[in-house]
Amino acid sequence: MNRTPRFDWPALGVGIGLRTVHYARVLADRPPVDWFEVITENYLATGGRPLHVLEQVAAHYPVVFHGVSLSIGSTDPLDRGYLAQVKELARQIGPRWISDHVCWTGVAGRNVHDLLPMPYTEEALRHVVARIRQVQDVLERPIALENPSSYVEFRSSQMSEAEFIARMAEEADCALLLDVNNVFVSGRNHGFDPYVYVDTLPADRVVQFHVAGHTDKGTFLLDSHTGTARTEVWDLLRHALERTGPRAVLYEWDEDIPELDVVHAEALRARELLERCAPRVKRVAV
Repeated sequence: MNRTPRFDWPALGVGIGLRTVHYARVLADRPPVDWFEVITENYLATGGRPLHVLEQVAAHYPVVFHGVSLSIGSTDPLDRGYLAQVKELARQIGPRWISDHVCWTGVAGRNVHDLLPMPYTEEALRHVVARIRQVQDVLERPIALENPSSYVEFRSSQMSEAEFIARMAEEADCALLLDVNNVFVSGRNHGFDPYVYVDTLPADRVVQFHVAGHTDKGTFLLDSHTGTARTEVWDLLRHALERTGPRAVLYEWDEDIPELDVVHAEALRARELLERCAPRVKRVAV
């Protein structure tokens, strides 16, 4: 296990997602959040208040872009127009990195606005690796890709999701965003050990973590991004950080969003875990 990061990207500390309900508070008070993650698509080809807010936030905090429309696993051609918009926005804002998901979001030109699971086959692996390389060439930077939550699997899969993502990262030379809640949710839904999953991934390529709450639907867990995270998810994050060393940690809360201080307080549960693996973790200067 190599704890030395593959990419020279900063351990930003503990962040939260920038959401419209918190715009006024963030701009007026500049709360002591280490960094913000923004949904890339919310700021593409737009002006006015959203872009103004993002520019103001980026002037005072480190910012990371997190996309939901790259569709890296689709058989449709890469959307070059979309990539051009992402690249231009990155030029304007200067995010510390850009991330998206190991999934597909549509086919035949139709976007279903969902993060759909991949078949984990050799053919799919070659396809995704080639597309990641193209994206990184267009953006002129490496990207980070996140493991999805899932509710169905393909019978055609030839390897585990963790093995697929580990090989993908090495062969495409990209970074990983490890969502420990997604690992826990998918592990429960499909019956795999989340600790084995985490241990399968190359620790040196993990640049960021996601933590979130989920909803127990009885027969399955739903990655709802609401409420507080379960103790088992925090325990899994602790295990992952012991493997990787300090990395940026973000708390996701996207439904029934409470006041910023409530979200931030839940996020700060990661602070102790970061301090255990690196006592001198501090906020990164903008």
